[in-house]
Amino acid sequence: MKLSSQIKPISYLKAHAAEIVRTLGQQREPLIITQNGKARAVMQDIESYEQTQETMALLKILALGMRQIEEDRVQPAGNVLKRLRERRKTR
Repeated sequence: MKLSSQIKPISYLKAHAAEIVRTLGQQREPLIITQNGKARAVMQDIESYEQTQETMALLKILALGMRQIEEDRVQPAGNVLKRLRERRKTR
């Protein structure tokens, strides 16, 4: 993805909002909005945004798991399954 072709000033956004929204949905590439020559915002279609959020959530889960492994806060799967089965029987 070449971001240099996806940079527009805020004045372009104001004048072409409907076209930009339509294009974002078709191209699936983010659009960088500048103000006074500096990047200030990024726009993207909703599906790409949702996919990004899901990816970030999975990465957070992986990082948490890695931290728990490093801190030796893990148990063998067999022990956990045994405990869960016992708990289910007592209910």
